[in-house]
Amino acid sequence: MHDAGDRGAASRLNAAMDQPHPPDAPTAYLPASLAPVSVLAPAVQRVPLVFTSPHSGRHYPEDFVAAARLDALSLRRSEDSFVDELFAAAPDWGAPLIAANFPRAFCDPNREPWELDPGMFADSLPPWVNTTSARVGAGLGTIAKVVASGEAIYRGKLNFAEAEDRIRRCWHPFHDTLRDAIQATVSRFGLCLLIDCHSMPGTSMAPKIAADFVLGDAHGTACSPRIARQVERSLTGMGYSVRRNDPYAGGYITRHYGRPREHVHTLQIEICRPLYMDETRIERLPRFDRLQSDMTTLIATLAGGLDLG
Repeated sequence: MHDAGDRGAASRLNAAMDQPHPPDAPTAYLPASLAPVSVLAPAVQRVPLVFTSPHSGRHYPEDFVAAARLDALSLRRSEDSFVDELFAAAPDWGAPLIAANFPRAFCDPNREPWELDPGMFADSLPPWVNTTSARVGAGLGTIAKVVASGEAIYRGKLNFAEAEDRIRRCWHPFHDTLRDAIQATVSRFGLCLLIDCHSMPGTSMAPKIAADFVLGDAHGTACSPRIARQVERSLTGMGYSVRRNDPYAGGYITRHYGRPREHVHTLQIEICRPLYMDETRIERLPRFDRLQSDMTTLIATLAGGLDLG
């Protein structure tokens, strides 16, 4: 049984997440119910682009918060906070934006559906579960063992039924929605460019190689090199520093959906968080608006035409 203090922490966290955003920020990602996925879409899709933000979800189930050994703010360390807002102009340029409402610490849609650490569970896992991936070894499987800062999430062990329920209620709806959007885009335009939007901690890279953005195309296998160069030119033209595939070459979404031979290109974009947010307080900085405007310019550039050679 969970105590009233734990549930109070969950209520305070979710209440804080439901506070109104600034006037220029979207409100479509604050549903009254805890729908697992939000789709911000134009009335008619006009371009072969799909944007996704799988790690910006910020609706924390009360039972999850109550079972955690971390406080509410620490649980949010794994979020790609506000990334959905940075790309919220996508529908204005004719492209859908698909965002998870559930937090990454609860269920991670940028993993295989069954990457699980057996040490987290009180019962045995089925033999078909992937227990040996590098992500599992780092504590960041489909059901994460730790938050991004490395702190353990849970007080005790989970039951496998809990993982099954989260994957059924969160992971599958997210990927069903994303797959349908990609297929519809290819059917309509003959191709699709999926931009997978993320953020990275300011400490992700050593100072000598630090960059504002990291573009991941699974080392050239998930996206046309011309498209990756087009995005890089657009960002450097705005004054940002950009690296490719180091240290982030792309996660499950990039590698699973990026199939250029089947006319689906996927490019992961990682944005350095200090560009737009206070990582300690998880709050937008005043320069958030400028970065949001620059991401709108990037969206407009891609909507104006893809460089496929």
